[in-house]
Amino acid sequence: MSRRQPDRDVAPAVQRLRFRYAKRGRLRFSSHRDFQRALERAIRRAGVPVAFSAGFSPHPKISYAGAAPTGVASEAEYVEVAVVERCDPALVRAALDEALPAGLDVIEVVEALTPDLPQRLEASVWRIALPGVTPREADAACHALLGAAAIEVERVTKAGVRRFDARAAVLSLVVLPPDTLPPDTDGVRADPQQPCAILEAVVRHVTPSVRPDDVLTALRSVADLAPPEPPRVIRLAQGPLVAGDTSVGDPLAPDREAAVGV
Repeated sequence: MSRRQPDRDVAPAVQRLRFRYAKRGRLRFSSHRDFQRALERAIRRAGVPVAFSAGFSPHPKISYAGAAPTGVASEAEYVEVAVVERCDPALVRAALDEALPAGLDVIEVVEALTPDLPQRLEASVWRIALPGVTPREADAACHALLGAAAIEVERVTKAGVRRFDARAAVLSLVVLPPDTLPPDTDGVRADPQQPCAILEAVVRHVTPSVRPDDVLTALRSVADLAPPEPPRVIRLAQGPLVAGDTSVGDPLAPDREAAVGV
């Protein structure tokens, strides 16, 4: 019996669109796989002409970059979608935002006119609320971390326990004024009189990745900082590092600039 050959007659991609989306509220507990399924359903509902791969099991041509850990809110997640018909990015943004559940919000869509978006995601800005911790305690812990040459932490992965230096990836770590709460802080302070230190960290993307929980583990290691309640974390930005600084730029800026000249 002859073996069936895969169908290679698929429409070619004519445009790539880059999305910035947010994970807010209860949807911060959705996994990366949960978002993949939600996005693919939203693309079908919105009628976005997504391109598919060839072969026995075609799949939509969607690329994800730098997903935040489950349980962490984010204002700066990125995904790239190839389409078989040219689309207006603004219309795609509105249609997908309508089709996705509240809490998975499409902030911006641009046409991909430059290469290598994943390589631009060099660092992230994290804001961390620590209920039950005073700003003075947090400030002392941050100084201890920044003064250390290296701080090894452990994390359980699919390959087993990994031990790595969390200190080297932390480019800056500061305590913000007490009223500087992250945008996604519902329920952080049930008692308005309870102290709540707010940290802001700029963390370089390295391998293995250093996540906010690794930074908190490092703070506990060097300063015995252990919040009595679960911290709340949100990623405010991820993108290229600004030369000579520890601030993080906008990874979609080159595409917007290229669109001006088209």
